[in-house]
Amino acid sequence: MTDCAASLQQARGGAVALGARPWDIYPALAEGEPRCALERVLAGVSSVTVDLYGAGRRTRKGVVFRTAEGIGIIEASEQRPVAIDEAEHVKLLHQATHDVLTGLQNRRRFSERLEEVLAAGEGGRERSALLQIDLDDFKSVNDTLGHSTGDTLLQLAAERIRDALRDGGTAYRYAGDEFAVIQYGKEQPFAAEQLAQALVDAFKPPFIINGIPLFVGASIGVAFGPQHGTESEELMKAADIALYAAKREGRGCARIFNRSMMLLLEQRENLRRNLRVALEREELHLVYQPLIQAPGSIVGFEALLRWNHPEIGPIPPSVFIPMAEADGLMEEIGRWVLEEACREAMTWPQEFNVAVNLSPAQFLGGSLTDTVAQVIDTSGIRADRIEFEITETVLLEQTVDNLDTLNTLNVLGIRISLDDFGTHYSSLAYLKNFPFDSVKIDQYFIRDLLSEKKSQTIVRSIMGLAHGLGMSVTAEGVETAGQALWLVGEGCDCLQGNFLGEAMVADSIPDFIARSSMSLHGMNEQDRF
Repeated sequence: MTDCAASLQQARGGAVALGARPWDIYPALAEGEPRCALERVLAGVSSVTVDLYGAGRRTRKGVVFRTAEGIGIIEASEQRPVAIDEAEHVKLLHQATHDVLTGLQNRRRFSERLEEVLAAGEGGRERSALLQIDLDDFKSVNDTLGHSTGDTLLQLAAERIRDALRDGGTAYRYAGDEFAVIQYGKEQPFAAEQLAQALVDAFKPPFIINGIPLFVGASIGVAFGPQHGTESEELMKAADIALYAAKREGRGCARIFNRSMMLLLEQRENLRRNLRVALEREELHLVYQPLIQAPGSIVGFEALLRWNHPEIGPIPPSVFIPMAEADGLMEEIGRWVLEEACREAMTWPQEFNVAVNLSPAQFLGGSLTDTVAQVIDTSGIRADRIEFEITETVLLEQTVDNLDTLNTLNVLGIRISLDDFGTHYSSLAYLKNFPFDSVKIDQYFIRDLLSEKKSQTIVRSIMGLAHGLGMSVTAEGVETAGQALWLVGEGCDCLQGNFLGEAMVADSIPDFIARSSMSLHGMNEQDRF
């Protein structure tokens, strides 16, 4: 510490006695969080940001770091070093304020700059704009092509953001695949609207990495200070809400914050809170849609989760299931769905199967196979009467673990179906490497089956591929007799849709079975649909 103190003395004009400790020079470092931060540096942490002055003086931040001689300090506001040479100062100052990967200014500098422009605009004299930018589908690229490709993509994205800032504004890498731009001294909202559209357009061309074209768009939320916030956290929240609106409305677009967005978000947060107690309040229930084996016999029912809110009414699964996944509720809800579906299935004729959807969050939770084994033991249902439907998104991560889980379920005797085939990544490697018993063709391809040759070609190809691999095929979303007849004629194994039977509560299943048996009796194969 003696050499370091000597350097400190020289840098501060000899005002500090030789042998002084850092807190002798900056009293704020003697106690509280700054002292803890300093001790972390002394213990081996490379650098931390602290407040150098205590009460009674204007707060001034600085970076405290280790040197070969002891402790070095950069006063960020003065941008000059204490106890370090000028070349090292420039290097460390850049490291302290810039993102290593992209070269953009970092989150720390973003926070400082946002506070500065909001303070300068107090009283409404100046209007600043904050643009929060989030990359669409970045996680999929990172998961499927690796972190190295993801890092390259972030670097290329940063270049496109820089190029779009031709007429002002500063870009920052906020976190992960999140970026931000601060505009100040521009005519608003015109300047921010122009910049936001330029950024959206900049991300429309593909990124070419290792010869692979990657389409990753940008969703942008825009907020203005002081109109939408006079404090940095308030303005950032407004921009985040606008960004959420852009994501919800289709992504690859920009939205400007307004108060109605806040109301929608508050309603959504109320739903999140209510969802946490919906199960114990018995607001969740199952309905069952029949699965019809060509040419017309019932083979089972798919269990579909529903939420009937006591005040709002029915909440679509597309709304509440993503909430449950994000909040870590799907393991608990998923277990209840499996238990309830198996309990109900035990009241049906033993030849009828029950299909249950597994969410990605539930599948990757780690306890699925144990849960399934316990439910089978408790309910007494035969394992071969259970069919699990999973989507391709389940398979994007932890491939070895996924394969182990699927193989374990297969050993138990449970059937595995790949749901919504053709609408996500549709990698043929999934069909080759995972033990699927069946493939479900998404209703997107069934909807215009009779009017569009492309859909017919795709459906035929999926059926031929699945049958060649020893898998059966189920078509979802069958709504007309024409669709049913075409699918049966092409060799589709199983059909599902409102034309064949709408989703029903468990109490209605016995009557449906009885009516179906009577209506199918004596009909020839061509007339059954």
